[in-house]
Amino acid sequence: MTLRAVIYARYSSDLQSASSIEDQIRLCRERAARAGWQIVGSYEDAATSGASLMRPGIQRLQQDARACRFDIVISEALDRLSRNQADIAALYQNLTFAGVAIETLAEGRIDEMHIGLKGTMNALFLKDLAAKTRRGLRGRVEAGKSGGGNAFGYTVLRSLTEDGEIRRGDREINPDEAAILRRIFQSYADGLSPNRIADLLNQEGIPGPRGRAWDKSTIHGNPKRGTGVLNNELYVGRLVWNRQSFVKDPSTGKRQARPNPESEWIITEVPELRIIDQELWDRVKTRQEGRKIEQTDKEAWERRKPRFLLTGLVKCGCCGGGFSTVGKDRFGCSNSRNKGKSICTNRTGITRQELEGRILSILSEQLMDPDLVKIFVAEYIAERNRLAASHVDDRAVKQKELAKVIRDQDVLVNALLAGTPPERIRAKMEQLEARQKQLEQDLAAAPTPTTTRLHPRIAETYHDRIQALIAGLSEPEAEGEAREAIRGLIDKIVVTPVPGLGKRMLPQVELHGSLAAILGLSLAVDQACGQQKTSCEQEVEESVGFLVAGACNHRDQHSLEVFV
Repeated sequence: MTLRAVIYARYSSDLQSASSIEDQIRLCRERAARAGWQIVGSYEDAATSGASLMRPGIQRLQQDARACRFDIVISEALDRLSRNQADIAALYQNLTFAGVAIETLAEGRIDEMHIGLKGTMNALFLKDLAAKTRRGLRGRVEAGKSGGGNAFGYTVLRSLTEDGEIRRGDREINPDEAAILRRIFQSYADGLSPNRIADLLNQEGIPGPRGRAWDKSTIHGNPKRGTGVLNNELYVGRLVWNRQSFVKDPSTGKRQARPNPESEWIITEVPELRIIDQELWDRVKTRQEGRKIEQTDKEAWERRKPRFLLTGLVKCGCCGGGFSTVGKDRFGCSNSRNKGKSICTNRTGITRQELEGRILSILSEQLMDPDLVKIFVAEYIAERNRLAASHVDDRAVKQKELAKVIRDQDVLVNALLAGTPPERIRAKMEQLEARQKQLEQDLAAAPTPTTTRLHPRIAETYHDRIQALIAGLSEPEAEGEAREAIRGLIDKIVVTPVPGLGKRMLPQVELHGSLAAILGLSLAVDQACGQQKTSCEQEVEESVGFLVAGACNHRDQHSLEVFV
């Protein structure tokens, strides 16, 4: 049987050009042609580091491997797949479990020895490269040049040296942006808040760093870490480098900043880059020091206040941003208050008590009335039937492939009986036996068609359980568990201002949730009766959602839309 092969190619933006992808694919195709393999696809990651598996191409490759869509992966070298020792070991284990082999042009067929030795070599390469890069950056910083990136207020200069090399790290003051910086510093020193400064800049259409809208955090930043416009010492002619280092979180692949001791900072005087005079800088620092106690008290209050039941779930219906605390017990749009009305005009607030009351009312009184139950049941059955049909199709494909694998094994057995040397067919027979075992396991684990049913007490069960959860919110021992259970029913809550009496705007609340969690409560009676949910039912619950729109007044006007 001809092996189904796929190609994986990657290049790093700092080391290679885009044409490297085409070169890698061409060489891998030539290797497949010599081996007689059938190319069924390719996966690419352009301008992406090999230090992490958080790449779209390699993620799709792993998903398709689990779906048994190919038998072997071809790549130029093992370091194209990953340079991280733990990642390459995990990738090898995942592909091996799926019955997929790895073949590289540089190392040949990959086994455990390659993973151990080559993985270690790649990890050491990354560590050595990081050390050399850091050493080079330090030399540039000590010479007064940029250590990477650029700050608002400056223009990067690039020129050619006498030997044709690009001279990097030089920059000069950008007059237009420097004028904006002086305005920000002067406004803050005169008493304006970062929030108000950002609002004024956005109203005038003045672009912020990287062309984005101004935000109060962009201006005030973090004085301790030197972030934000008001804390950048480069504006007074001091280049400070190595304030913090970055460590990659192995669980997410994302970098996290960690402050370095002040003794490790590299500070270089660059008076030609000064934008803010010393007197104005000192006035700003004095005001920041005067506000430090007030800020500390606010942060202490934030830590002491009880956790909001709907924290992180409330969104603005106008701009899509989050709702945050705008008073001790009141919430409003973060973008409107941090970036100004030019970014979002939603100034309508809502108290915690009112919002919680509306949401709990929708959950307990509106979701499972008879009309809504009919919609739930119809959508549930339709989606379940669709997924069941797809499982049947997949099962038929695997059964057909299993029959072919068995036939191919019979052909090899007949060849053996006819006198073919065993060593000539041993590898092929082992491959067919492994594939047969995998297919049989997949078919045994696949869901079998069952009759669609929903228990007639679905609404009654839901009401009993949601009332118990709401009651648990007032019981100290059960409050934590009840809160998490209720939050699990909700994807997001959207608050949109709508006209009320006179010119007053009232908040309209929309509840977006997951039908999976609703049915998880409602179908508990099935499990209590010994009827366990099938894997197909679980897939249905994960793929169907709902939305409930609550009216802005206190009348019982609610609508529901079910969507897949």
